[in-house]
Amino acid sequence: MRRGMTRKEREVTDMNEIIKILDKCKILRLGLVDGDEPYIVPMNYGYTMEDGELTLYLHCAPVGRKLDIIRVNPKVFFEMDCDVIPLEGKMPCQYGTAYSSLMGSGRAEIVEDTERKKEMLSLFMKTQTGKDFEFTDKLVTIVSVIKIKVLDYTAKSRPLPPMMLGKE
Repeated sequence: MRRGMTRKEREVTDMNEIIKILDKCKILRLGLVDGDEPYIVPMNYGYTMEDGELTLYLHCAPVGRKLDIIRVNPKVFFEMDCDVIPLEGKMPCQYGTAYSSLMGSGRAEIVEDTERKKEMLSLFMKTQTGKDFEFTDKLVTIVSVIKIKVLDYTAKSRPLPPMMLGKE
């Protein structure tokens, strides 16, 4: 499910463009809530997009704060961005940034099953490198895998103005 946004002219709804953003970005910022304290951590990711339903895959050390938080509160928020280029203007209000981004919310699950972890780590590596990898049982025992079922997301883009592209 995708939620609308205030700046409709920047909203990206074309699935091919959304996939381009997912492929181009390499880091997402994962937002969690630890009791009453926000906690955000940058992470690499993998993903699948099936019939408009986005699922994200993360990996991390087998122990740590984010896993402790997810066990108590699996609700997460994430943001990723790419193509970030500062824009200058003649007046302060004309400055800005060109970018593409995707953000959303979901529920995280720590995956324990070895075969599922292998599949998800393969998807992760395909997103990060464009290459196919296989994992042994031994390799998957030294990492944790987090699966995020994305419940809501929006994509946004502010391209470079035509004059900066050499087109007027």
